[in-house]
Amino acid sequence: MSHSEATVPVSAPMAELNIAAPDLPHDALAESLVEHGYVIIAELAVALARQAREELAPHIEAAPRGYDSFLGEHTKRVGGILQKSTAARELVMHPTVLALCDRTLLRHAARYQLNFSGIMHLEPGAAAQPLHCDGLLYPFANQAVTTLMPTMWALSEFSRENGGTLVVPGSHLWPADRRPQPGEAVNAEMPTGSLLVYLSGTWHGGGENRSSRPRTGLSLQYSLGWLRQEENQYLANPPEVARDYSEGLRRLIGYDYGGPYLGFVDGGDPHSLFEPRSESGGAPGSETPAMRSTPEIDAAFEAIERIRCENAPLSPETLRRKD
Repeated sequence: MSHSEATVPVSAPMAELNIAAPDLPHDALAESLVEHGYVIIAELAVALARQAREELAPHIEAAPRGYDSFLGEHTKRVGGILQKSTAARELVMHPTVLALCDRTLLRHAARYQLNFSGIMHLEPGAAAQPLHCDGLLYPFANQAVTTLMPTMWALSEFSRENGGTLVVPGSHLWPADRRPQPGEAVNAEMPTGSLLVYLSGTWHGGGENRSSRPRTGLSLQYSLGWLRQEENQYLANPPEVARDYSEGLRRLIGYDYGGPYLGFVDGGDPHSLFEPRSESGGAPGSETPAMRSTPEIDAAFEAIERIRCENAPLSPETLRRKD
């Protein structure tokens, strides 16, 4: 990634982690996430995590190692996860995760979408990754707008010794020029099947694997529906592949409107690629012409909070690119 990084690995040895039980109400989970910038949900889907690890093992074995300090010279990465694991398709649609997406991403968007899917497999000897914010993928000066809700499923145990993800509590509230200092990060230690959820403004990074065994995490990130996805989901999951997915999953990866007049195909719902079409081009069995939105999308769009920019009022100067 090209966004700002903090190159000094940091870890607070005795800090108390923000860990929640899997049956905690969704509103309480969301409140904890917003307050701390992250939350760990203990053992949320143990059986699915183990199944995903088994299904993805051959792909991890065949994967190349990273070529720089960010990707990790002792780290293997695998993308296009949904094609490779039926369990991952269930994890990406986990009701608790989608409930948190509802509460964090629908403030500024009518829809959210899957932004990225990938395995982070840290082998013994893997160095700590530079700390960074995923939200700096987009050109916002600060992270006042939550553009992403990344998650990390523990497909193996995450520990201090094997490089469990480092997170910096409260960093999602920092000003744009603030960087992590030694002792501010905590290690997201959690057993297999647990889930780390954090925000686009939260500083984090893979830890150092000082153990004799690898650490495997499954990253599934969600973003505002009007943003370009980090992983090209339409190439990772083309229609001939996505046809075997559920409708909910197809819409989540982008075969849906991102908002009114966003993402339509042939003037209508992009999910119509998977449905029979009437002669009028509308919904199956309908004489209604194809529309570039739906009443549900329109209503959701009207309910969102509009983002205000600091460079108003507008003038030719504020619209001109600065070279």
